[in-house]
Amino acid sequence: MARLRELSARLGRVLELAEELLRRRLGASPEPGFFTDHLAFRWEASGEGGWLLPVSDPQLFELEDLVGVDAGVEKLVRNTEQFVRGLPSNHVLLFGERGTGKSSAVRGLLSRFGDRGLRVIEVHKEDLMHLPRILAALRGAPHRFLIFCDDLSFDAGERGHRELKAALEGSFEAPADNVRVVVTSNRRHLLPESLADADPRLDEHGDLHLGEVVEEKMALSDRFGLLIGFYAFDQDTYLRIVDRWAELRGLDAPRDQLHREALTWSVRRASRSGRTARQFVDDYTGRSRLDDSGPRS
Repeated sequence: MARLRELSARLGRVLELAEELLRRRLGASPEPGFFTDHLAFRWEASGEGGWLLPVSDPQLFELEDLVGVDAGVEKLVRNTEQFVRGLPSNHVLLFGERGTGKSSAVRGLLSRFGDRGLRVIEVHKEDLMHLPRILAALRGAPHRFLIFCDDLSFDAGERGHRELKAALEGSFEAPADNVRVVVTSNRRHLLPESLADADPRLDEHGDLHLGEVVEEKMALSDRFGLLIGFYAFDQDTYLRIVDRWAELRGLDAPRDQLHREALTWSVRRASRSGRTARQFVDDYTGRSRLDDSGPRS
């Protein structure tokens, strides 16, 4: 009898594991409460299916620590406020120079709105063909979701941009009210551009039309209702960012010396981005504290 109970328990466990595997493979909707304990998730693709995995320790950011991008952050926060309140809002494309805070701004939204039900789901470019499954899993869930694709751009022949277009707008199935797409990219139109793409022509009425390739590229970015540009920083803004990171790191250093070395660092890196400023401050802070600690025995 005891042997029978043991076999029955094992069989029950096998069935539970099989159901979980099937649920993951088919991309079924998560159980109620799945999104309560975590702020961020990522889509883990597996063949034609996949599942949502919680990010146990997401890398958050405080929006107040972003310097030099106030106008863009203000638009992003306003749109997210509308979304969280259930008001009309737009999908967002953050485009522009590398290292200017686009991804940090998105992470900062979780710090600002996470306790109000906002959740972020990161989807890699190569997994965008799974968007219909992801949207189906999120539809009707009692949270507000940002589907986040970082550093997105498409080369000729790559898959995924058609699924993204359909998810944004153009499918017979209306997008879920509790889902918005946020994308960061160095390209405003997400697809590569060349002079050959233009291929302008005159129609029978004498009107000028751009080439079909250009139309295809513009059709994708046009589906984002809010396009926010993040542009290169001038020297004063770069140094303000250095000062902010020095404050965050608790760095006590002569300001003139800090700025002088920060400018030298930026010249060597050929960049005055926020990322460059943070990397310099991390290096400076590490070096100064390493010197203070003295040699190890």
